[in-house]
Amino acid sequence: MGRISAAVLGLAAALTVAAPGMGRASESPYENGLLRLSEVLGSLHFLRSLCGETGDRWRGEMEKLLAAENPDPARRERFVARFNRGYRSFADNYTSCTASATEAISRYMKEGEELSREIAARQGN
Repeated sequence: MGRISAAVLGLAAALTVAAPGMGRASESPYENGLLRLSEVLGSLHFLRSLCGETGDRWRGEMEKLLAAENPDPARRERFVARFNRGYRSFADNYTSCTASATEAISRYMKEGEELSREIAARQGN
């Protein structure tokens, strides 16, 4: 659980020290990864809550991502829409924590860590 948070923080740091404007370019080489990470965070926000986690940890991670990117309003809207899509995709199908939900959590945790590391490595160079 702490690994993805550390990875998102590392990603935020890498984006913060990026060359001026690089974190804001809508056609940046990591844009699709950031959008997917937004969706993963939304999925985790729903699933972890469904399975007993309290608080807004994953929404908080999304807020850190948005703060690091500081997107223009249209781009911010795309990130938020992807977060919400991730959330709703599970909210529409799960009403209780099942073995399938916990497996999805594991998969999304792994994917989120990988995306964070990959984006940070690309942007950090």
